[in-house]
Amino acid sequence: MPDKALLVSIRGRVQGVGFRMWTEREAEVFGLRGWVKNEPDGSVTALIGGSDEAVEKMLDLLGSGPRGAAVTGVTTSPADPADLPAGFAQRR
Repeated sequence: MPDKALLVSIRGRVQGVGFRMWTEREAEVFGLRGWVKNEPDGSVTALIGGSDEAVEKMLDLLGSGPRGAAVTGVTTSPADPADLPAGFAQRR
């Protein structure tokens, strides 16, 4: 079971710049479980879970995002690791 799970909200210019695809690729590099999706308000939400170190590294990356993104804010809240899916995927 993962050590840590967070629900993350990312605000700014984060839709239409490949943010979900980039997040999925980076999460897989770190061996994270979870998902990422666009929100109607223009933000992106991600559930990320894994080792403390991997979650913290991913959180740092989410603060800047992929090329073309302009992240203006990232907020987190604890999540239950039991809610994590088996892998990492984009949601609609």
